[in-house]
Amino acid sequence: MSSCPQPAASTPATDILSLGTDFYDPVQAADFPMARLRFRNDRWAARIGLGDLDDATWIAHFARFQPLPGSLPQPLALRYHGHQFRTYNPDIGDGRGFLFAQVRDDRGRLLDLGTKGSGQTPYSRFGDGRLTLKGGVREVLATEMLEALGVETSKSFSLIETGEALERGDEPSPTRSAVLVRLSHGHIRIGSFQRLAYFGDSDGLRRLTNYVLRHFYGDESGDPVRLLDHALGAAARLAGQYMAAGFVHGVLNTDNINLSGESFDYGPWRFAPRWEPGFTAAYFDHQGLYAFGRQPEAIHWNLMQLAIALSPIADSAPLIDLLNLYGERYQRAVTAAFLWRLGVRPRQPAEDQALLQAIERGLRTTGTPIADFFHTSFGGRIDDSVGDAFAEAHALLQPYRPRQHRRDRFWDGPPCALLIEEVEQLWAAIDRVDDWAPLHAKIAAIRDFGAALAD
Repeated sequence: MSSCPQPAASTPATDILSLGTDFYDPVQAADFPMARLRFRNDRWAARIGLGDLDDATWIAHFARFQPLPGSLPQPLALRYHGHQFRTYNPDIGDGRGFLFAQVRDDRGRLLDLGTKGSGQTPYSRFGDGRLTLKGGVREVLATEMLEALGVETSKSFSLIETGEALERGDEPSPTRSAVLVRLSHGHIRIGSFQRLAYFGDSDGLRRLTNYVLRHFYGDESGDPVRLLDHALGAAARLAGQYMAAGFVHGVLNTDNINLSGESFDYGPWRFAPRWEPGFTAAYFDHQGLYAFGRQPEAIHWNLMQLAIALSPIADSAPLIDLLNLYGERYQRAVTAAFLWRLGVRPRQPAEDQALLQAIERGLRTTGTPIADFFHTSFGGRIDDSVGDAFAEAHALLQPYRPRQHRRDRFWDGPPCALLIEEVEQLWAAIDRVDDWAPLHAKIAAIRDFGAALAD
């Protein structure tokens, strides 16, 4: 979903219903006291044929959740389990969100419109089913920046302030509320398979395998081994993209790993200011389980849980063989992601890997800000100002051809970064004086960055 959006006609879909009622629960959206549109993603709305909606109709669909014509007749809370910080939890599911609608884009791909903060469901437990406005703003920023950086990610489609005062223990309260709609290729998680395995539902595992293969990968085989093969490749690609982006998701539980290989569900995310493998995003990640440098390992562990969930309907040997390929696939993916962000074309795998390792050593040794390094080095040059620690990388980079030259005027200005200090400043302007101009200016700057990076 990182390609440039193009206008298309709206093509509603209801494919999720083919799985049957064992996979979801029909629910009702909360009745919010207010609906004030704060962000609408017209770029992606155009791609799924919704770009011409006026604001009133937009609010009717994405705050009041009137069904999209031809799509789902009512929202569905999806059922799943998951390992949360490697402790299995069978008492989760869509607790403050639901699948609102399905559509097809201009390439015929099935896409989901899912929510966050849309009210309580059977899986809310003691939660209120709501989302803070700050949480919604943070997710908009995360997805915009990751999309610009070429990371496969969900897209923040709509953010609407809803007029409730929420109490939260980890931020000043009462705080403002919102409902977010995200667009993604699918909301099927590793935890969706884990739930079926937990209940010994082999027929359900086969149905979900068929669904994911068909709609995410265009594969009609129904083979669970092929499913793991596809999912492993997509997850390895995502892990590599995270590292090249300097991004820390923060909560890589199995219920947050999507079978389509898209990053989604942004809570305590951060961009690492420098190359610090131990840098964490979540204040509650006391052991650093999901630290910056441990994300590839965490994703591999989650894939092992997918293989275990698939084992009732597949032989173990080929699943294990695939898991053993993860390191090789991740190495290819992270190398490709680094070269893309550097703006150079790949050469031989051994040369590419040596360049990546030299850059990583330089970043780690000098503490050079990640965004600064890639900004000054884009197009295949390493500026002398970064110091002698990059001498090896500088020498290795010489034979590389640019993927794109530095013609865009973006490269003449400062680097585009999104560190926590700026995120807090953007929120402070909204929180204190309801000033949204800095946020919208930042989104425009991020999109300029993405255009400068794009092929």
